[in-house]
Amino acid sequence: MTDEARMPFTAHLAELRRRLIVCFIAVGMGFAVSYAFSKDIFEWLVRPLIGVLPPGDKLVYTSLPEAFFIYLKASLIAGIVLASPVIFYELWMFVAPGLYQREKRLALPFLLVSTLLFLAGALFGYYVIFPVSFRFLVGFSTENIRALPSLQLYLTFCLKLLLGFGLVFELPVLAFFLGKAGILEARTMAKNRRIAVLLVLILAAVLTPPDVVSQILLAVPLYLLYEVSILIVWITGRKKGDS
Repeated sequence: MTDEARMPFTAHLAELRRRLIVCFIAVGMGFAVSYAFSKDIFEWLVRPLIGVLPPGDKLVYTSLPEAFFIYLKASLIAGIVLASPVIFYELWMFVAPGLYQREKRLALPFLLVSTLLFLAGALFGYYVIFPVSFRFLVGFSTENIRALPSLQLYLTFCLKLLLGFGLVFELPVLAFFLGKAGILEARTMAKNRRIAVLLVLILAAVLTPPDVVSQILLAVPLYLLYEVSILIVWITGRKKGDS
């Protein structure tokens, strides 16, 4: 029996409340630190777009409080990122007593790998996809048509793309757990490579603007992640068979 099973329900609630308070305090402190650098954070976010705009063009905001709320939102997101080690630690300390020893051995590598993959996906989107995509979209400007991007719309657009890139890079982690549960088999995944290529192209088309270059730039690493996932599921299946 685990330590978690011996604790009364009220003790679980009290511990959850205490750990949530710690997480909120950590986010609040991260927000305060981030807000002091809110302009720098937002300038970093808009750098890929500013780099492809015609000289002298800038982003605009259409209502007086818009820029203020944009800085607040950017600071909050950065604060959550800064507080994420504390959040993960508190989450781990809450669930660890209810896990068996072999589950504990999996949990920490899972948190580390999934976090690194998410960051890799988001950074790949920022440094590789954003410049190409924004150059394509801004390319529709003419002498009579001028791009005037809004701060609010730009931030929302960027966050959706960064979240999407981060999530799709979690494919190997998802494949590991599906393979461990017996839902996925490496042989089945290998046989359905053509379907996987089609799904990868569709996903790349959904996540990126409609230019071929950015779609290919995303589709190639996605397919490589699929091949890595096949290997992971194969290794998982072998270990499961040996045990």
